[in-house]
Amino acid sequence: MNLNIVLYQPEIPSNTGNIARTCVLTNSKLHLIKPLGFSIDDKAVKRAGLDYWADLNIEVHESYEDFLKKYGNERIYLATTHAGKSYHEVSFKEGDFIMFGRETSGVPEEVHLRHEGIRVPLIETSTRSLNLSNTVAIVAYEALRQMDFPKMK
Repeated sequence: MNLNIVLYQPEIPSNTGNIARTCVLTNSKLHLIKPLGFSIDDKAVKRAGLDYWADLNIEVHESYEDFLKKYGNERIYLATTHAGKSYHEVSFKEGDFIMFGRETSGVPEEVHLRHEGIRVPLIETSTRSLNLSNTVAIVAYEALRQMDFPKMK
């Protein structure tokens, strides 16, 4: 497995479906932290993930605390608009975890404090951020580029 993509309480099924498809095609594992804003049986998730869903390496965590019990000692980066460091300034390694927050509200302050923050640079604007699935793709592909696209052609 190349990367671990973590979605903290995702709310929009089509975003998660698109991210699932990216995970399959990049040999990355998808972690979903509950509560989810939808059922992973939702047809919108499956439609966005198309026929890739059956090949997805996925793990669902009942809570952030449960996720930390299992993976709290791993390298976990938090993609957030509040970070000072850009995603390209990090030296990613195989197996790293990259966490992304809820579409509407990100993550709580205690999650911010626990993980190293990284951001995708944006112009000064009143718009909050890029679409979640776009942000995941941008950051994941930079991490994979740094690793010379392992097991990818």
